Amino acid sequence: MRFIKNPNITIAVLAIYTAIMYIYLFPKNTEMTNLEKWATVGVSVVILAFLWFLLRRRNKLRKEREEGIRKNKESEN
Repeated sequence: MRFIKNPNITIAVLAIYTAIMYIYLFPKNTEMTNLEKWATVGVSVVILAFLWFLLRRRNKLRKEREEGIRKNKESEN
């Protein structure tokens, strides 16, 4: 599943989904103030950035681990 392995694509899809939901739902919501709406958007952006960072870090660690396994196998032969 190439989609899950690439953090940029995963976060981009989540960001697009979030933006569409905000565009669709925010004008209909009259119970929240503008400050609350923008605070919600800000928190979502921070969460997406944090997820992007974690996914990049996880992929980097996975690649290092696979490279270490490959080097160990080569050194045994």
